[in-house]
Amino acid sequence: MTDALHIVCPHCHTTNRVQTAQLGSAPDCGSCHRPLFAAMPPELDGTSFDKHVSRSHLPVVVDFWAPWCGPCRQMAPAFAQAARELEPHVRLAKLNTEDHPALAARYAIRSIPTMVIFKGGAEVARVSGALGAADIARWVRTAV
Repeated sequence: MTDALHIVCPHCHTTNRVQTAQLGSAPDCGSCHRPLFAAMPPELDGTSFDKHVSRSHLPVVVDFWAPWCGPCRQMAPAFAQAARELEPHVRLAKLNTEDHPALAARYAIRSIPTMVIFKGGAEVARVSGALGAADIARWVRTAV
């Protein structure tokens, strides 16, 4: 018996059921028919953030960032590279704290960039400061 996972589409934010054995075969969204894994962290807003964090069976790593933050902009390519490396077993996503200050406040984000790992809707780990791709991947793997 294969287990089905709930995976939230990075494009339309619809929850999809995907068999664990099918993760590596580039599954598409049943609603918008785009790839469930785009090897690029989606930009979340208030609604899509809650869907990804609470509905996904995959761990979700959220990069809390802002456009004016130099270290955030410096880390962005490394975060995207880590997404390519960690998918399809982990979803990496970004949340602009400037556009969504209430979400940043809800999670007590005091400095940026801050990355938070969520599993089953709950925070399981966090780290602040810019990291390289290898360090991001290593941190995620040890935390999940």
